[in-house]
Amino acid sequence: MTPGPNSGGQVKRPSLDRLLATKSIAIFCGPGGVGKTSVAAASAAVAAARLGGKVLVVTVDPAKRLADALGLSALGNLERPVPAERLKAAGLEVRDAAPSGGHPPTPGLWAAMLDTKQSWDDLVLRHARDEETAYRILENRLYHNITARFVQSHDYIAMERLHEIHAEGGYDLIVVDTPPTRNALDFLEAPERMADFFGSRLLRWLTMPYRVGGKRGARMVNLASKPFYQVADRILGGQFLEDIGEFFLNFQTMYEGFVTRARSVEALLHDRRTTFVVVSTLEAAPLREAEFFISELSARKLHLGAVVLNKTLPDYFLGEAGDAAARALVADPGPAVEAAAGAVPGLDPATAARVLATIGESFLNFEVAAKREAELRGELGRLPAPVLRVPAFEEDIHDLRGLARLGECLFA
Repeated sequence: MTPGPNSGGQVKRPSLDRLLATKSIAIFCGPGGVGKTSVAAASAAVAAARLGGKVLVVTVDPAKRLADALGLSALGNLERPVPAERLKAAGLEVRDAAPSGGHPPTPGLWAAMLDTKQSWDDLVLRHARDEETAYRILENRLYHNITARFVQSHDYIAMERLHEIHAEGGYDLIVVDTPPTRNALDFLEAPERMADFFGSRLLRWLTMPYRVGGKRGARMVNLASKPFYQVADRILGGQFLEDIGEFFLNFQTMYEGFVTRARSVEALLHDRRTTFVVVSTLEAAPLREAEFFISELSARKLHLGAVVLNKTLPDYFLGEAGDAAARALVADPGPAVEAAAGAVPGLDPATAARVLATIGESFLNFEVAAKREAELRGELGRLPAPVLRVPAFEEDIHDLRGLARLGECLFA
């Protein structure tokens, strides 16, 4: 989307206002190390203040930076409100919004961080065939290791949690901070992969003894495959086959639920009220990853709402006046040294000349980088979404005041 002139004849700067005002889920994704968590948290905080309503920011990245930035001692699976007085002190006074989704407006900013183990426990208790099956799963000694370490476990339960929070209808806007780009693709694909796994030949083979003969059948298979299971038993313990077979057999009772929810999650991601915001810097490696993810979103027909370029250089590096001043300092710092000497008694002219020439050279180097950034931004102009810029701040973002300052760059 190309910014157009407004009624005053000025160019309207692209922003997140209109995008987030019309969405119920905004998923922030992109490479690692580009400030994605800060951008997501800042967007949620300013959305709560500017747009009103009840806004949740939830991170599925195990890093705990979000709690620190919001001034909360800790975050877990349950959503926690960010105290209104902290928001107000940061210049983010939350206002009421019109009722959304049939529930009364409860303005404010809330935050949560995915607790993988707790989310899996809740899932089992909700969707197991009966209470006895649920507790057989929860008490199985393989359960903790599988849910904590199994490939796709964290990503799958993150999508389950997002689906659950959205279905409850308690928030006007849910902002999701995902893991770095390629892990974020796992995040998108996890429901389908998990459903495929629990319907796979491997699990049919592992659980076949229990389906046909109970524990006696398991012992028969154990004897028939003795070399393999002797090794497995030596490493994992004598009950390896029995435990894993029983666990997956019980878990398969939830297979139809996995398939149903995978389809629901897929529909939610494609819903017109869900959007993706890709965050990157203009450095070569992160930008390549961001462009890769943008192409993946397009291939999956998912909505790209905006691209946020973080830590960009200011426009004054592109002005002719700045260029002329820097070149003058490099070529002949004498006049500037004379001016400085009048204001700073005892200033050594030779030292001042070297300092001023170095400043001029540094400015010219930044100018080259700024011109390259401008070229890259021009290339990104072909995207069917607004490209927003956040300048490089002198200090790291580490509190609500910093998040408010960052968020102001994203909202008109």
